[in-house]
Amino acid sequence: MVTKAYVHKKGEISFLDIMENAKNRPSLKKAGAIALFIGLVRGETLKGEKVQKLELEAYEEKANEVLASICNDLEKKQGIVDVQIHHLLGEFNVSEDLVYVLVAGDHRKNVFPVLEEAVERYKKEAPIFKKEYVTDEKGKARAYWVTERKRIHETLG
Repeated sequence: MVTKAYVHKKGEISFLDIMENAKNRPSLKKAGAIALFIGLVRGETLKGEKVQKLELEAYEEKANEVLASICNDLEKKQGIVDVQIHHLLGEFNVSEDLVYVLVAGDHRKNVFPVLEEAVERYKKEAPIFKKEYVTDEKGKARAYWVTERKRIHETLG
């Protein structure tokens, strides 16, 4: 059985594994809806640079603890029966899956707000680190570690 919240090496888990895991949980008998967020590698940065690849790392023990805490908190919300967050680690090309967030609830109106909250919280709270490898409009390649708000370290490539 797949754990509810976890960081995984690329290739260890898939979308189908997540769905099968959710459907095998006894709590799913109470669900009338499942909402799923799949985060992908975007091919262009917000500044218009072309993304070549991403590298994701984590402080795994703490990331697992934080993701589990988020899931447990959100499962206490009215009408929610299951919350899972699975973040992948490793090197990724454009359009590859990075993260799966699943929320199951008794009605569709309950799952969408919780799905959004789960995504926003893991992005802010989990110690997962992203390095972007990009090419700018002049063809100059570089790589840098990023947060959701800014670049935190830049290296020349």
